[in-house]
Amino acid sequence: MADAQPTIRYTQRAGKPVIEVAGTWTVFSLRGIRRMAEKALAAAGTGKADRIVDAKKVERLDTAGALEILLLAGGPEVQIETAEKAHADLFKVVQDNMCEAPPERHPSWLAHWLEEIGRNTVHLYEQGVNLASFFGEILVTFVEACLHPKRFRLNAVVRQMYEVWIRALVIVGVLTFLIGVVIAYQGVQQLKQFGAETFTVEAVGIGMFRELGVLLTAIIVAGRSGSAFTAQIGTMQVNQEVDAMRTIGLNPIEWLVMPRISALVISMPLLAFWGDMTGLLGGAVACTIYLDFTFVQFFERLRDTVGPWHFYVGMIKAPVFGAVIAIIGCFEGLQVRGSAESVGQLTTKSVVESIFCVIVLDAIFSIIFLLANV
Repeated sequence: MADAQPTIRYTQRAGKPVIEVAGTWTVFSLRGIRRMAEKALAAAGTGKADRIVDAKKVERLDTAGALEILLLAGGPEVQIETAEKAHADLFKVVQDNMCEAPPERHPSWLAHWLEEIGRNTVHLYEQGVNLASFFGEILVTFVEACLHPKRFRLNAVVRQMYEVWIRALVIVGVLTFLIGVVIAYQGVQQLKQFGAETFTVEAVGIGMFRELGVLLTAIIVAGRSGSAFTAQIGTMQVNQEVDAMRTIGLNPIEWLVMPRISALVISMPLLAFWGDMTGLLGGAVACTIYLDFTFVQFFERLRDTVGPWHFYVGMIKAPVFGAVIAIIGCFEGLQVRGSAESVGQLTTKSVVESIFCVIVLDAIFSIIFLLANV
């Protein structure tokens, strides 16, 4: 048998306004009830004052129906008359829990700005604490691997080296070659005004060895390999593969993080060296075009004027940059929670953080080497 439709009628008894409701008042039967109530109120010709609710003829009632009746009656303070105790109890629960919505806040732009600064500061502090904790876990795992060399997964390291080193040679070589050409061209154009265009060789050599070779390589690796680390581990997090590893007693730091960090620490100096050589080649090509230099003359002048410490400075930076990029990439991958959207957001975040940290570290290294007169 179909449930009776909800009905509502506004009337008066002994001079007091009354709402008579009947039928089924459940969430599935309330469609169009507001329109029906407006018509009934217009037919009665009375205002929307608080009323007595006569719910004795209500057959079925749920929380949504009780709330709707109370709203139509004017609020939670109205008097309710029911035929069943269960309905009276339900009205009582709804009345006790009805409350007005808090007023909408309209904070000033200054308060909003200060709130954002505070929230970002707290988030930065928490991020730093979590990253320091993660770095501590890596150190403990590394010490354990050194004490028990059999736990060191050499096959995984070689596989990761293939991904971050061999497969990155082309992009690193092309970009550093072009940067070498640009430096040489700009050097020739600017130094020619002083008749010192031959010093372009020193500009290319020192610039590539000390800064540009390793820095450009680190930025490329951060965008290529750092993001890949975050996406790979983050996808494993979404698929609960990392949780499964912990369940069967495998340490994700040892199995997922350490091979990637080791591979990038080893590969970064190799990539930086490759970037230096292709950058110098680009500079040599530009000098042979814009100056009366041959390749032999370019590299002989480079050997005579650019000392080995310029090369060593870049090589010292490279493994540090590699470690930072790998740690941040793996850390953000393990922070992924819940959905594929989180993977994309944290992948972007890891690239930005890696590049930022690389540039900050490069500035710190420059100050240290300047103070050391290197």
